[in-house]
Amino acid sequence: MVGIRQQAAFHTDRDAHGRQLSASEREKLLKPYLPAAPEKQAASQPPQNSKAAQLFNHKPRVRPALRHAIHYLLFTLIHTIFSLYIRIRQVNHALVDRVLAVLYYHHRTPELIRRDVKGLSKVPQHLSVILQLPPEGGKKDRLEALVHDACEVAAWSACAGVSMVSIYERTGILKSSLQHLHRRIERNLASYYGATSPLKPTVSLRAPHQSSYSPPHSPEPSSHGTAGSSRPHITILLISASDGRQTLVDLTRTLASMAQDQKLQPGDISAELIDAEISESVMGEPDLLICFGDRVVLDGYPPWQVRLTEIYGVQDHRGGVEYHVFLRGLYRFARAEMRFGR
Repeated sequence: MVGIRQQAAFHTDRDAHGRQLSASEREKLLKPYLPAAPEKQAASQPPQNSKAAQLFNHKPRVRPALRHAIHYLLFTLIHTIFSLYIRIRQVNHALVDRVLAVLYYHHRTPELIRRDVKGLSKVPQHLSVILQLPPEGGKKDRLEALVHDACEVAAWSACAGVSMVSIYERTGILKSSLQHLHRRIERNLASYYGATSPLKPTVSLRAPHQSSYSPPHSPEPSSHGTAGSSRPHITILLISASDGRQTLVDLTRTLASMAQDQKLQPGDISAELIDAEISESVMGEPDLLICFGDRVVLDGYPPWQVRLTEIYGVQDHRGGVEYHVFLRGLYRFARAEMRFGR
């Protein structure tokens, strides 16, 4: 700390006796309070920020470039091999589809369809299919293509001996006019069986939360699964995405409200009760579910109903709703072993 005398000498440049201080004396007085002088750099060592230092400052360039080249080569090799595998698989499946489409074609003849399924050990009593509204074209043309696919599936199922078909379409546009769809299905069945054939099945249409549509010439099935006459009967159920998770949500709210109002004991709520309520409000579990797309995508299909369902789809299939896919699904179901958790 600077003393009083030194402080006075700094301000007046005179010592305690009033004598004028020289320059060397002032420096000597100030020197103890100055910071230490920095060490001088060696003459042989150039400064770090000089051009010579930047010139001799080595940065690794070969190793990162070599590593990048190896990674790019491996990525290209893996991508090429996987692309070749995908292309070969798609070509193989396309050839198989074309061959089967030629070998197995119904020609709108029920006898040929019955011959194709004659050797099957079992046929699903409840068949479900997933149809998609075509993405291209006008609304009327897209709906017409969807109705055509639904009519074809109904005719194939009726000829194969399936008594119930549930058709899933995510938007539910098929539910907009049950009468129009019923007329189209009847017309399509007439092209298979003939308009006046006694073997031509009767048809009834229904959708969840809507009344069943069964004209006088298509009566409701009896307890044995047939109509009042000897003619076979087929029931077609139309479902959409609104009949899936939303139904579970509504049922959960209803059961919770009944439990709060003491109308139902919480211990009475079981899987059997939920299954009975959903089967009554929507539908029961189908035996077989066929996807006609290139991948198995349920697309919002009611989840509760497919717990024990056999799901079938053809990989890389882009032909849409075709008879050979329908037939291959029936063959897969006939070979399936239903263990039910055993």
